[in-house]
Amino acid sequence: MKSCDDRYIWQAPDWPNWRFDLEVLVGPMAEVRRSLDLLLARMTAASPVQRDQLMLTAVAEEVVKTSEIESEQLDVALVRSSVARQLGTEVSRTGRMDPHVDGVVKMVLDASIRCTDAVSQERLVGWQAALFPLNRSFLARIKIGDWRDDVAGPMQVVSGPVGRQRVHFEAPPADRLATEMRQLLDWLNSASNEPPLIKAGIAHLWFVTLHPFEDGNGRVGRAICDLLLARADNSPQRFYSLSAQIRRERNAYYELLERSQKGSMDVTEWLIWFLDMVHRAVDQAHRTHDGILTKAHFWQKCADMPLNDRQVKVLNRLVDGFDGKLTCRKWAAIAKCSTVTALSDISDLVTRGLLLESATDGRSTSYVLPNKRQAD
Repeated sequence: MKSCDDRYIWQAPDWPNWRFDLEVLVGPMAEVRRSLDLLLARMTAASPVQRDQLMLTAVAEEVVKTSEIESEQLDVALVRSSVARQLGTEVSRTGRMDPHVDGVVKMVLDASIRCTDAVSQERLVGWQAALFPLNRSFLARIKIGDWRDDVAGPMQVVSGPVGRQRVHFEAPPADRLATEMRQLLDWLNSASNEPPLIKAGIAHLWFVTLHPFEDGNGRVGRAICDLLLARADNSPQRFYSLSAQIRRERNAYYELLERSQKGSMDVTEWLIWFLDMVHRAVDQAHRTHDGILTKAHFWQKCADMPLNDRQVKVLNRLVDGFDGKLTCRKWAAIAKCSTVTALSDISDLVTRGLLLESATDGRSTSYVLPNKRQAD
């Protein structure tokens, strides 16, 4: 294998004395803080049901997206059901349970709900074990319950086909982990000079640079980051998903990690990017909350109207944001009914003013909600 660089930051003589340009970061931190404070203020003013809905959405998205970053696809319905069950915010819509899904949900919730508790080796080991309830990563058996041992060789992050693999990063030797992790844990659990948002960004980079586990380091590292963000917000309730935003820019995430794990201990570039990700994640949470309010207002308007199950199902799809144009044929497919029944359902809603005819494409008429009329 060919290494891109012979030196990593953990080999630097001043490791782990992180440096950053606070003057450059003050502006981005202030912008994030303003958006966060506004979101928390909106949550204070929101109803308990609305807060529960946003937290359920954010936690479920965090679970799904932190797994997707590692190229693992989870069943969204099972994730949401597990989050609802463990939060106790709504009745689970499925009787199915998946130990792996439940484990990821347990880790994500533990990081935020118990954000003020100390971060210990036992706690991190428990998180990793929750990710791999069968002690396997895909088909390979992995070490659970302790730091890695490097019996199979150095811990490396590689890509490419066998025989022509590229080494993106090599972690410190396993015999250094006891000392290295003790130093990280002491820093995590003590007061330090870094602003809270900066500490969250450094913590993630520091943890994944040590790469203490045989597998699961990225997900555990992002959970540590969530824990510190919850401390920064002084709130165990999570209303935004950082992993969802990172997933949208996964390539940049890995490129920044690789670049930041080489060279000097100055991590200003990484922190600028990290703060931007937090800001975008919070902005997305504002939009999600707007959608929850819009949906609540819509159904309040319909409260006294008798609607059948098909109409409720399709209207919910529209309020959540329908992809494409809703036609009679699509209604029939979603509601699992004939086109004759679909047309009857639609005509009834048009008469009530809950649907409007929109643009026509040839002989196909499409329909939209009154506040979402599309230009012809």
